[in-house]
Amino acid sequence: MYYYPYMYPYHYYNRAPMYNYGRQAAYPAYPNPLEYAGPNEYWRASNEGARIDLKDYGKQPFVVNIEDAAEANNTFRTALWTGDHLQLTVMSIPVGSDIGLEVHSSVDQFLRIEEGQGVVQMGDTESNLTFQRNVSEDYAIVVPAGKWHNLINTGNKPLKLYTIYAPPEHPFGTVHQTKTEAIAAEGH
Repeated sequence: MYYYPYMYPYHYYNRAPMYNYGRQAAYPAYPNPLEYAGPNEYWRASNEGARIDLKDYGKQPFVVNIEDAAEANNTFRTALWTGDHLQLTVMSIPVGSDIGLEVHSSVDQFLRIEEGQGVVQMGDTESNLTFQRNVSEDYAIVVPAGKWHNLINTGNKPLKLYTIYAPPEHPFGTVHQTKTEAIAAEGH
């Protein structure tokens, strides 16, 4: 193991990173080591505060704090990564609005709520939505191909989420500022 001279029980070292009263792990914070941030902030992850540019990163290797990206997004839909077999997008649904009732005939979809609350509806036909659940932060929604579905924001703040389409549903670089823009682009 590694030897870190500023670890517990050597509490007489000034500003040692102590997060609990037990013995500290003897390895650096993964994936980003801790760095000294000054007398008022003490220790922090070396990439803390880093902001991601919300754009489509295409078929390149990509790593992102998806929660931060979803919460930072203010567009109806922005593609973050589009490959041959999968697409990652972030979405922000305004208060009282919804994604819009839709069906993807050959695309499975995964959605995860990062902030806000809503109601998800699904069914076999547009007029027969027999499945309904309340969802909020940290809920995951899986929509099988061929299911009609809608997600309605029932909260008092924007519903922030990310969604994965397999295979991709939208063209590379998709950015829809509003639901109206998305409807016009998709031709519905």
